[in-house]
Amino acid sequence: MPAADTCVRNARLADASAISRITEGYAGEGIMLKRSVENIIEHIRDFFVADYKGQVIGCCAIAFYTVKLAEIRSLAVLEEFRNKGIGRLLVEKAEAVLSEEGVNEVFVLTLNSGFFKRMGYKEIEKEYFPQKIWRDCTNCPKRMACDEIAMVKTL
Repeated sequence: MPAADTCVRNARLADASAISRITEGYAGEGIMLKRSVENIIEHIRDFFVADYKGQVIGCCAIAFYTVKLAEIRSLAVLEEFRNKGIGRLLVEKAEAVLSEEGVNEVFVLTLNSGFFKRMGYKEIEKEYFPQKIWRDCTNCPKRMACDEIAMVKTL
């Protein structure tokens, strides 16, 4: 089982191309926005990767909005490793790091609310996160017809 042999660790610069390849698949499906390798490199310290026997098979990132509020974003797993607990491992790692930092509320914008509901997240209106809207949504091509669901969890 891949989850048992998977290590979730901080991303390294050498992981940027793998993160880009994994997230490009989701961007191609319209599930997330495309991020360039340069953007990933710029934000590499925000990323965690799931490493399965030396292969990066998944990733997620965190973004801080206030000292008590953060977002988990860019959650993606290679297709052949989906539904095997890898996404859960990534989110659990991100939540643990956020909790250690003193963050007590984490949110996601997702098209897969079922996954996050199983992890204890609750649906909430996007307007609850004006920081997100100001920072990211104003430049999003979907901003006028956003289909993502905002969800929040208290850590």
